[in-house]
Amino acid sequence: MTKIETRPLGVNGAPICRLALGAMMFGDRTDETEAARIMEAYGAAGGNFIDTADTYADGASERIVGRLIAQWENRPFIATKGGNKAPGIDDEGGIGPERIVRAARQSQERLGVEQIDLYYLHRDDNVTPLDEVIGALGALMAQGVIARWGFSNFRPWKIAEMVRVADRLGVARPVAAQPYYHLLNRTAEPDLFPACRHFGIGVVCYSPLARGVLTGKYGHGTPEGSRAARGDRRMLETEFQPETIARAAKLTDYARASGRDPAVLAIQWVLANSAVTSVLAGPRTKEQLDAYLDALPVSYTAQDEAFLSGLCAPGHIPVPEQNDPRYPPHGRRTGPLA
Repeated sequence: MTKIETRPLGVNGAPICRLALGAMMFGDRTDETEAARIMEAYGAAGGNFIDTADTYADGASERIVGRLIAQWENRPFIATKGGNKAPGIDDEGGIGPERIVRAARQSQERLGVEQIDLYYLHRDDNVTPLDEVIGALGALMAQGVIARWGFSNFRPWKIAEMVRVADRLGVARPVAAQPYYHLLNRTAEPDLFPACRHFGIGVVCYSPLARGVLTGKYGHGTPEGSRAARGDRRMLETEFQPETIARAAKLTDYARASGRDPAVLAIQWVLANSAVTSVLAGPRTKEQLDAYLDALPVSYTAQDEAFLSGLCAPGHIPVPEQNDPRYPPHGRRTGPLA
């Protein structure tokens, strides 16, 4: 059976598995019985790193994870997130200090743990001063609610500012970043990865299969039940584009010519980046988890690296002039014009 390797999270950090188990589907398209099968298989493979969030299935994911980890002899490392609109909080989201404290405590209660091992800021609200945000995180650590903190979907330039503010306030620095990264979206490479390397911040990448595009399933239409068929808004905004589908087809042809699964190579490509500590798998079924586990021992060669990295230029995506509408560029501003 495949045993998942571990790596320290950040500089001298907790040892976490290179394959993190994402529980995004738990309580939504994955019921508790199937979630138990997934977690049992993950634990049997040596898995010790489970990732969830307060918004996943309106809190059901955290509750399911909490009930299932209570059955483990050795509790795994648990990460959750706050900052989006969440159950039990009557607002539109954000990372204001009172809100983050409330959200973290509610996550702690749903998970049924004495302490959350890693608490991510799920996204920046671009409003709350970082002094207030990091001060609140420091208070949560002092109270034992969370052990350490990280961030997801933040602009790279804010990493240095978060470190500076944390040092000034006497709060522990962030230990983890969770960026969006796969072989057809390399936008984390120019600034985010170098910043994380510089500050000793671990990187846990999400969506290594481009929300399913890199599995090869869209090579001949849109399969029934797939994200695209269900009209998944985030997928239609980002990966489900002709240019991306065409390049994914090249990956599929290359992989199958050598008798390999395209998903396996896509995961290997992410893990081959030395900046990456762990990659996040979000299986809906145990069989999907098995596919992730099967990727770990597969040989990855210099030829593979050259071909796969040639599908998309460093720092870019394949779609010309496309920006993610959830994170639009905001660097150009004008003053009064004559």
